[in-house]
Amino acid sequence: MNGFWYKLLVRGANLCGPWLFTLVSRLIATVFFIFSRRVSESRRFYAALYPEKGRLYHLWCTFNQYQNFTTIHLDRFLAGHATPATFISEGLEKLEEMIGHQGCILLMSHLGNWEMAATLLKMQREDLQLLLYMGVKEKEGVERLQKDDLRRSGVAIIGVDHADNSPFSAVAALRVLRSGGLVSMAGDIVWRNDQRQVRVTFLGHDAYLPEAPFIFALLSGAPIFVFFAFRIGKNKYQVPLSGPLFIQSKCRADRQGAIASAAQQYADLLEKALRQHPFEWYHFDRFIQ
Repeated sequence: MNGFWYKLLVRGANLCGPWLFTLVSRLIATVFFIFSRRVSESRRFYAALYPEKGRLYHLWCTFNQYQNFTTIHLDRFLAGHATPATFISEGLEKLEEMIGHQGCILLMSHLGNWEMAATLLKMQREDLQLLLYMGVKEKEGVERLQKDDLRRSGVAIIGVDHADNSPFSAVAALRVLRSGGLVSMAGDIVWRNDQRQVRVTFLGHDAYLPEAPFIFALLSGAPIFVFFAFRIGKNKYQVPLSGPLFIQSKCRADRQGAIASAAQQYADLLEKALRQHPFEWYHFDRFIQ
């Protein structure tokens, strides 16, 4: 949905109530489910997650995936109408102990609602330095509004263009880490074809993760925390945090092994969380090979 139609939907929901937002967004998700070419990739993914089930079950999982995706936008709408999200956090105290003393890297995923995870962090510490790396699409509609909302809340965002390989974004991340802030990177998506990748095993298949977060952790000494935000009710989230994970190597020759080991630990955590929340997988492109 482009920005114009999204704003029109918000105006209509302002007049009629959240039910209109829910109804229209679910109808749009159904249309995408029927006509999108990406549905076949989701079916393939759920076939790997549930190999003992039949094709109709995998299709039903995909339908639920598309419908669940609408809750991200619904909760943003509710938050804009004085209905703030509520959170149940797990393990956040480990991260809070390090904030301001040591920089940390947050690995967020396309599992759950990363926007709500970032919102929780800013709620906990208003003075928190938080830098998010986010992908940039050629035509952004709702995604641009999403990023604008985060910027207004005080979150710094660096757009990762598919053709961009600027060293300045790396300098910005190191500056935040050295000042005791947080740098958030997507751990499960590769933005560019020439991007360095690391192979892991996921659902019994090969998958390729971006190497950058693990290289940052190795070179800076910053620990990695794996962060999720799962919807457990209307505008209510469970936010588990796993870590800290330190990546260390005794010599240059050991670096690739240390990175591969850390990447597999993240993949294992991602798979475990996926099995608990299978319909909150919002990675619609190919992930497993």
